[in-house]
Amino acid sequence: MMGWSCHRSIDDTRLFLDFSATQWERWPAGPYLIESRSDGRLLGSTGLEFEAADVAMTGYVLARDAWGQGYATEALQAMIELARQLGLRRLYALCHVEHVASRRVLEKCGLRAQSTLQNPFPNLPPDARREALRYELEFTATAQP
Repeated sequence: MMGWSCHRSIDDTRLFLDFSATQWERWPAGPYLIESRSDGRLLGSTGLEFEAADVAMTGYVLARDAWGQGYATEALQAMIELARQLGLRRLYALCHVEHVASRRVLEKCGLRAQSTLQNPFPNLPPDARREALRYELEFTATAQP
């Protein structure tokens, strides 16, 4: 239920690495790896993908053996805090309508479903349901004394 195609070749991975480098060159953040604190094992990834200087998309993807252990919630909370520190006005995420666990994580972290989109989800079979919910979190400006 990812919004991008699985890597099927080394060239696919190189393209993703180029995309990541470009994000970090252009914006104050980009893709991050999620590692286990206990042993440094790679668990997945998260990050911010900027649409404008004050609006970014976030998300997370985890290895199957890392599901259900709180890593998605922790990663999303870290991206929300980073977005606040960077002064973003809006943070959003897309989630497949049937991905109940991710919907719970997004809602637990304060994002609210705003709209339904037709999203291709390239890894799903052609006859699979493809709607995505757009979840958003608006940041309010704090008054300066």
